[in-house]
Amino acid sequence: MQPVPPSRHRFEYSCFYGRPGKRLVLFDNERGKGDHKRIREEESVYAFDSIERLIEDFMDTVRACQSGEI
Repeated sequence: MQPVPPSRHRFEYSCFYGRPGKRLVLFDNERGKGDHKRIREEESVYAFDSIERLIEDFMDTVRACQSGEI
């Protein structure tokens, strides 16, 4: 498998948390955008390091969203 440009790793991922019609947290590496995250309406670059770290960062963000921290 080839990397999804402009990502340099060979993983394709999309981690979503939300409810019908409402995206609250998304970590994704969409073609053309590369590794990024969207928290509510704000999108920023995500520094992918490993699958384990991705899951940890995603779950930490979900918990912060659930608690109202973000």
